[in-house]
This record gives sequence, structure tokens and C-alpha cells, in this order.
Amino acid sequence: MTKTTVRRPRLRDHAARTALTLLVALAPLQPHAQSVSGQLSNQTVIGGNIKRHADAVLSIMSYTTVPDVTTSSLSINNGATGNPGFGQTQLGGGFTLSRTFPLYMEGTIAYSRYDPTFVATDGADQRALPTKWNTFSGTVGIGWDFRLTNELVFRPILNGTLGRVSSDLRVGQTLINHVTDSNLQFLNNGYLDAYGYGGSLMLDWEHYRENYEIDAELRATDIYLRSFGGSAEAVQGSATAQQLSLWTRWRAPTGWHALDKPVRYVLEFAYSHYFGDSAGVLGFNDLTSLGVGLELDSSTYPIIITRTRAMVRYVFGRNVHGVSFGLAVSF
Repeated sequence: MTKTTVRRPRLRDHAARTALTLLVALAPLQPHAQSVSGQLSNQTVIGGNIKRHADAVLSIMSYTTVPDVTTSSLSINNGATGNPGFGQTQLGGGFTLSRTFPLYMEGTIAYSRYDPTFVATDGADQRALPTKWNTFSGTVGIGWDFRLTNELVFRPILNGTLGRVSSDLRVGQTLINHVTDSNLQFLNNGYLDAYGYGGSLMLDWEHYRENYEIDAELRATDIYLRSFGGSAEAVQGSATAQQLSLWTRWRAPTGWHALDKPVRYVLEFAYSHYFGDSAGVLGFNDLTSLGVGLELDSSTYPIIITRTRAMVRYVFGRNVHGVSFGLAVSF
């Protein structure tokens, strides 16, 4: 969330103003290679059935259910092929209407891709089935600010999620024509829908002084995800998204001026730890992000965007590291 100094009205004191953040990966995260594969007979999935992978897809979807700079732009390569096995991008933001009516609202939309590989056999021939599962999801949250001090806010939030997982089986029909199992029907251009519900608890600290600003948010989230409907009723999954995250930001003037306002430098630290089904599904249990950037203030002029911030972040965890670029605007 973007805020201003004590010398100006804060954005949170103006209704319908919010901050949106878009993060785009410049370099993929490089984890320790772990293959994801299963085997299909002519009627069943051996050693790793579709239900288990549907659970895994919903576990991966859990990374996009809350605004989080450590996973907002994430790409993981398959060590054997060098091709991405997983990637996601998220756009989101949140705001409080005003101090007199402290209703908090947030929202995120996200896209992710998961590329498991299966081996199908009709009893005579075997063939690898390279699939592409695309996930689209949106999460909304509504909460209320309970002000503990002038700078510290306690914020409970109710969250709801809707999403869809669609499958694209990139293989010829020769082998598929011999297999009629509903699990494989899902792989062959099928889909399943998912919903989620839960909540978050947040502590938000805003410490503003004449020459610097400090923001810090500590957030605990617990959201249950479950699939419903879809093109193959036999393929269903569920997952629990449990996450504890800390986000901090320091802003101060650089000494430069632009658009009749000081240009600020921004330092950022974020840490996320994953519990439940989110833990370990991508090979790590936590991620740390270090960011640096610049912020341009355009509030002097009568335009919709009041602030623009560009950030470069280095993200790392167990066997994982990478660089991303982030862009945020405030209205």
C-alpha cells in the first residue's frame, strides 16, 4: 500500500484511491530440479494419479490468493529440459476508505502455468503426454481497521477466491482414441473450477516523519481451496493455503526533484513462510525478497495517477533465486 508524508493528506483518507502493483519476471527463479510425472494405463493412472496432481495444482494456486511480492512473479525451470515447469504473474492492490469509515478492500487477479508430464500406454506402445495446465484466479478481501495507536492498525480480513484450471494435452489422437478414462478426458482439453474461502489477520504500522517514511505489515492467511464442476467430475482436488508474511518499506528523498515534488528512493524487505499444502509443493517453504527502487510523485498535477514506483527485487529461498521488476501506481 502506498502512503504519503505527514505534510500531505494520506491516500487512505480519500475514498476510492488505491495502489495497484504489477510484477514482471526479468530472470526466472532457478530451483533444484524435481521432475513431476505419472503413468497412465489404458484405464488408470499408475504411480501418480490425476487427483493427486489436481491437488498439486490447487496448492500452486494458493500462492496467488494473497498480495505477496515474493511470489507475484515466479517462474521455475525444469532442470532436465530447461523449459518452465511453473510460472505465475499477479496483479493486485488494496485500500482503506478513510479513517472515519475504515473499511478495507483488496483484490488480486493471477495467472499461472503448470506443466506436468505423464506416460500413457495402450498395452503395447508408450508415449509421453506433455500437458499444460493453465490456472486463472481472482481473490477479493474485505476487512475493517481497528486502530490500536495513531500509527498501528489491526485489520481482520475475510477472503474469497474463484479460479479455473484448464488442461491442454499436446499429443496426437492415435493413443488417446484407445483410452476412455475420465481422468484422461480431463487432460485432453478439460477443465475444473475452484472456489476458496478463509481470512487473514494483519498488523499495519505506518511511521511517518519529515525526512523518511516506514511502512510494515505482518499478515497471517488461511484459505481453503476446493474444486467443483468441470469437464470430468471424477477429477477433483482440494488444498489449504496457509501463509505468514512480513513486508517492510523505507522511503526517503533522494535530493532530486521532478514534477515539482521530491523524487524518493525506496528500500523494501519481504519474507513469506508457507504452511499447509503450500509448503514444499514447489520445493521451498519460504521466500525472501530484497528490493530497491525510485518513486515519482505527480500529485501536484490534475491527473489520476498520483504516484508511480519502479522496483527491482532479488528473490531467494531454498535452492531458489531470481530477479524481478515491479511497477506500482497510486490513484
